[in-house]
Amino acid sequence: MENYTQNQDKMVDNNSKDNHDEIDIVEIIQKLWRNRKFIILVTVVFAAIGFFIAISSPNIYTASCTMVPQTGQKSTSGSLGGLAAMAGINLGSLSSGEVLSPSVYPKIMTNINFQKELIYSKFHFSVAEQPITLYDYYTDKKYQKFNLPATLKKFTIGLPGVIIGAIKGKSEDPNSKSDSASIQSLTEKEKNILKILSGNLSITVNTKDGYASLSASMTEPLAAAELAQKGQELLQKYITEFKIAKVANNLVFVEKSYEESKRNFESKQEELAKYRDANKSLSSAVAKTQEEKLTSEYTLLLNIYTELAKQKEQAKIAVTETTPVLTVIEPVVVPYEKSKPKRAVILFIYTFLGFILGIGVVFTIPYLESHFFPDIRNYRFIPKIN
Repeated sequence: MENYTQNQDKMVDNNSKDNHDEIDIVEIIQKLWRNRKFIILVTVVFAAIGFFIAISSPNIYTASCTMVPQTGQKSTSGSLGGLAAMAGINLGSLSSGEVLSPSVYPKIMTNINFQKELIYSKFHFSVAEQPITLYDYYTDKKYQKFNLPATLKKFTIGLPGVIIGAIKGKSEDPNSKSDSASIQSLTEKEKNILKILSGNLSITVNTKDGYASLSASMTEPLAAAELAQKGQELLQKYITEFKIAKVANNLVFVEKSYEESKRNFESKQEELAKYRDANKSLSSAVAKTQEEKLTSEYTLLLNIYTELAKQKEQAKIAVTETTPVLTVIEPVVVPYEKSKPKRAVILFIYTFLGFILGIGVVFTIPYLESHFFPDIRNYRFIPKIN
């Protein structure tokens, strides 16, 4: 009998919980329905904002290329290595090691010399008859088109930065204070341009498959393609410089030694020839000893000169064989279809955000009123929630 009573109590409790849940859901639906006008109003306002941003956002075009890093140093064991061996040149000792990993390509693109060379490269823009640099395009007001979203962002979210910049005044060119030409620096304008380019030019490395994809985005199709092409060329240039620095320095050293050895050899050769011409009729031991001495020195310098000549050719071949090449498997193509903005997506996101915000306000205000601010409804900016 007692167990039966307990079971009955549990059933009653479960039923009351179910009824309570049903009542809560009904109350929620009723609350939303009572405040439907407010929710619709907020949704419409945000939808209008989204529509305004969508139609006022400029079209963005993206150009890209896919590259695979290659190097020719492994081919030294082939026909070129055989020809070098016939000439007495050993290429094995000049092997420069592994291929420069594609994972360092993003670091190369953040190199200050790379960035400066990029922003002072010239590109075609519709606002200018002749190609202009990115520096001029982003800093000269005559090339700037009015961008309402950017202007609103500048004087809303970015307003503190504008005020701070106005207080600080125009910054001086840090290059003017640099005593050493080897110390690189950036002006404020250059920094601002690089911030823009950091989002416009990017590289994605697939370490698993060993290829890299470089993409560039601009408001004009041709400029986007030219930026991607220039980025690829500069990447190739700086990869080459970093990769062959060691063997290139070795080549410079060998060439200097070779030229010095050549001068010494030719000088000794001339000295020996003059001595022999001047002492044709002499047969004294002193004369023969002097001739043997000059001949020994000549032979020694000849051997050094010959060896350095081999090393010079060896170093030249090493530079060629070590030079990395970015094999482009998907070249840059001028894009004629915009990649951004996705206007339908922008409109949907803002509309959905307005709908969620309206619902959130409907439930947040009564909660704040009951727990924190009893007089919250008295404030003018607080909407009336039923």
